[in-house]
Amino acid sequence: MEVNNTDMQGDPREPDRPAHPGIFPTCEAGKSERKPAVRSVDFPVSVVLPAGGTGERTGLQTPKQFCSFLGRPLISYTIQAFERVSWIQCIVVVVARENVDLMTDIVQRFQHRKVRVVPGGSTRHRSICNGVLALGEGEAEEESPAADGPKVVIIHDAVRPFVEEEFLYKIAAAAKEHGAAGAIRPLVSTVIATTSEGYLDHSLERAKYRASEMPQGFTYDVIYQAYQRCTESDFEFGTECLHLALQYCGTNAKLIQGPPTLWKVTYKRDLAAAESIIKETLSQSACIITGGSAHAATLADGLQKAAGALHMELDVIPDLMGENTGYLLKEWNFIQISVNRCSLSEVEDLLKDLEAANRALLHPPVIIWVHLSASDEPSISGTVAEPAAIMDLASAAKLRNVLLYGIQVHQSKDTERWERSVLKVAEITSALIRERSPALVGQLLQA
Repeated sequence: MEVNNTDMQGDPREPDRPAHPGIFPTCEAGKSERKPAVRSVDFPVSVVLPAGGTGERTGLQTPKQFCSFLGRPLISYTIQAFERVSWIQCIVVVVARENVDLMTDIVQRFQHRKVRVVPGGSTRHRSICNGVLALGEGEAEEESPAADGPKVVIIHDAVRPFVEEEFLYKIAAAAKEHGAAGAIRPLVSTVIATTSEGYLDHSLERAKYRASEMPQGFTYDVIYQAYQRCTESDFEFGTECLHLALQYCGTNAKLIQGPPTLWKVTYKRDLAAAESIIKETLSQSACIITGGSAHAATLADGLQKAAGALHMELDVIPDLMGENTGYLLKEWNFIQISVNRCSLSEVEDLLKDLEAANRALLHPPVIIWVHLSASDEPSISGTVAEPAAIMDLASAAKLRNVLLYGIQVHQSKDTERWERSVLKVAEITSALIRERSPALVGQLLQA
């Protein structure tokens, strides 16, 4: 059999375009501000993430689960997707023995919770089996799993980072009811069989078949017994957990249509697509800090109006005091407007606040310092920003995983000219936030 393009990356009508997740965790575990109604799960659920692959199809020396973008390895994003789900109790990450220390370092560096690192086996099924046994705290020779193990185990690929809580709930609930459940997607292309000479033998009717995807869920008893009873051939050559549950436990899995966001990072281009999705998600909104200045408020109002056409929401606040401190925990982008002051003290204070909130741990926040020259306000330290000063501060901020950029604009009394300047500031700001380019860090751009 040959299956062409069945990784289901995106909408079946656009197989080469990864779908954007409707909800993606953009903040620390347990603090997601954009998530659906919380579902009640009254049974223990744990996760096994097999992450022992070599990533040969990416053409990279580093296995794809450890490839980094925006300062974090791919596996960290997948862990975060499960970590944010309050009813998931434990996440077992199974890696090749030579990568155990690397994985442990990732868990510690990004302060992941509920995670246990387990050495894998020589094949996918051996690795998943190791993870299942670790969840039950049992040894392979035991006749039954530990009594305090999870009721349901979700198995998911470490390189599918955009799984959503709502779909995880569907899989967990169906697994508890039926013993096993799995995600499916429509086939993008027709499945064909070839002869040994390389000619077409026959094709299958695409409407009758589906691509088996992850996540998959099982009651612990089912997946445990399936691995206890399967053969060495299954361990060596098998890939489908649902098949083991059916063959060795008689458990017929409930199949659930999955969203297009279940796509898998398989090739090098998929890493770029994943980075693009995360950048887009992080750049949907920003917070403007005016410092209480009337001139800054005027600029902020103009930016707020221009942002609508740029598909970005902007909130305007005078400072990060009182109730406004909440923005430090829910926002990833900050626009600090300084009027007639070249001092970067306001930016330095913002950096300290972000550090105190541990905000730069999982994603790099963006700070855009807008130096506004307003001629009818008294100058404190001159009206020309020093590029060297912002470059030095940006270099220090980058070490803390914060991206700092600068924009200089003069408030003109000519209405038309001022409106053009405001629009230019909005366009530059939007581009900097969306691209999050390390190469432009510390640059002082003119608007």
